[in-house]
Amino acid sequence: MKYRVRHATHYAYGSAVELATHVVHLRPRPLPWQRVLSERIVTEPAAARRRDGLDHYDNLVTWLFLDLPHADFEVTAESVVEVAYPPPPPAETTPAWEAVVAAAQGPEGWREAEFRFESPMAEANADATAYAAASFPPGTPVLVGLLDLNRRIRTEFRFRAGVTGISTPVAQIIQKREGVCQDFSHLMISALRGIGLPARYVSGYIRTRPPPGQPRRQGADQSHAWVGCWLGPELGWIDLDPTNGLVVQDEHVVLGWGRDFGDVSPVRGIILGGGDHSLTVTVDLEPDDESH
Repeated sequence: MKYRVRHATHYAYGSAVELATHVVHLRPRPLPWQRVLSERIVTEPAAARRRDGLDHYDNLVTWLFLDLPHADFEVTAESVVEVAYPPPPPAETTPAWEAVVAAAQGPEGWREAEFRFESPMAEANADATAYAAASFPPGTPVLVGLLDLNRRIRTEFRFRAGVTGISTPVAQIIQKREGVCQDFSHLMISALRGIGLPARYVSGYIRTRPPPGQPRRQGADQSHAWVGCWLGPELGWIDLDPTNGLVVQDEHVVLGWGRDFGDVSPVRGIILGGGDHSLTVTVDLEPDDESH
């Protein structure tokens, strides 16, 4: 499936910003199953200096520096991406989850080690760990347990915008049983790490308008988030979307991944001046073969 993506972020400041530097994760990540056919980032005003590179997780990142006073700042990212996820393995054939935990603690899992531990926005939480444990009785194939946990979050938590913020702690999410995709992803990551499975936060977009006859997907208008979990050294990683209760396949576009949202925030920065500000974000993701 080929998609056109346009992501525009606009800041309007109460007073002029004298200097600003921004770190931007808005360029889709090239992957074996995701081919980036074109991508560009445009800013208004134009950056005095720009540098493109890779972050710690090998995500594409752009650094921007603005040195002239400005009352507004807009960054627009446009890309064309072709997605073809491999099918997941049969769940019953995956190794027992305890074997994956053991592998993650040994030399075979050294690359995954940092995704085993809590992070600022996916902190360790005993209730989250207990919630995950119900899906992973002893000897359960790891993907069987993951699919069950993914389903339970989808059915037992309510998608509701405006009741949480990006810094809402996991403890509050599991208590209120409502939130948005970032909340459910942080909850699932915390729960999986709590039982010893490496889990990471994936940032990107979802096609919320599916083909005729299929249900509309739940997702934030601004962006989407889901969870990657390690299945062991033979099978590698699999992505699951707890907001929609599905295995990620051809409806998602990956921007990047990290320990939690803080590692892959689409736009963040430091400004001198500005006062109060307002933020507007618009995202358009459409199949490339459909007329608009």
